[in-house]
Amino acid sequence: MAELEGEKPRTGYEQIVDAVADLLQTASDWLRQEAESTVREKVVLPLQKLGITLAAALAAAALVILGILFVCIGLLVFLGPLLGWHVTLWGMGGTLLLGALACLVVMYRNMDKGGGADDV
Repeated sequence: MAELEGEKPRTGYEQIVDAVADLLQTASDWLRQEAESTVREKVVLPLQKLGITLAAALAAAALVILGILFVCIGLLVFLGPLLGWHVTLWGMGGTLLLGALACLVVMYRNMDKGGGADDV
């Protein structure tokens, strides 16, 4: 059939070389596919989950800050005429500072001070 198409008949060595080349190409394609799926599983997907988690955390933090701001404005409007503006501002400022101090204490207690995981 090769003679009908104008090609020379292939020798046994050429067939072996072609078979080895095909085998190497198949192995290379398989290795590339496995490496791609491993990188996708072990790197890309966790980074995507981390990005979504960070975006959600930042959005939640922004909404909490906005909510605290509106609550403080509402308290100012409500308590200002009742208690007087000086008392209201001093009271709200002191309350916010005490809340910030409590958050700092909790944060520093939960921080690892250079010890191992057994130091609880």
